[in-house]
Amino acid sequence: MRKGIHPENYRLVAFKDMSNDDVFITKSTADTRETIEVDGVSYPLIKLEISRTSHPYYTGKSKLVDTAGRIDKFKNKYKKFKQEEAPAKSQDAKGGK
Repeated sequence: MRKGIHPENYRLVAFKDMSNDDVFITKSTADTRETIEVDGVSYPLIKLEISRTSHPYYTGKSKLVDTAGRIDKFKNKYKKFKQEEAPAKSQDAKGGK
């Protein structure tokens, strides 16, 4: 095995599943600015959308919960287009074009 290619800055990091608030601690080199306190000890925090405690393969449940609010993000993103179309349609009806 080649030497010097693996990182040496492993530290304990807390990973939090945002869909069910499960937290587990393991070693990682991932950078993060957020921290969380678990059992009186502060750990760097990595947020996950899905983990072994919420993934359908591991839980046996076929329903996947939309934790990121993708539908809400989509509606908010395209809301401005819907608002722009509404006045244009009402002017066409009044103007008789």
